[in-house]
Amino acid sequence: KAVVSTQSTGEEQMLTQSLAQLKGVQSRFIESQEAVSKLSKKETGKDVLVPLTSSMYVPGQLADTEKVLIDIGTGYHVKMTISEAKAYFIRITEYITKKMEIVQKNLIEKDKLRQVTTEILQLKIQAQQQQSAQQQA
Repeated sequence: KAVVSTQSTGEEQMLTQSLAQLKGVQSRFIESQEAVSKLSKKETGKDVLVPLTSSMYVPGQLADTEKVLIDIGTGYHVKMTISEAKAYFIRITEYITKKMEIVQKNLIEKDKLRQVTTEILQLKIQAQQQQSAQQQA
């Protein structure tokens, strides 16, 4: 019983962590999409703060509001138009949402399986206890 319970709990924890990570990634892409949308409304030459790190910014000016540099992962950046960037963020957000739905379904299935397994084990224990009580009587 303990081995099955531990394995099931471990799998559920892994799926829960995966879901939390996907939610974090999804929110970052949504924030990026919003930033691109706001950028498209600004004018060339407008003062902005440019992030150097997650906590350090330097002043700058927009040189080109028609194209943006998008980080597509693992250190690769692609120059895109504003509309291409918006479409990219929509695609990637939809993809992540689908993956989150799959993980959520798996999590629900694992929880149901754990509940069924627990119920079966409890029934077997009760049957053994009844059998022991009848043998002693």
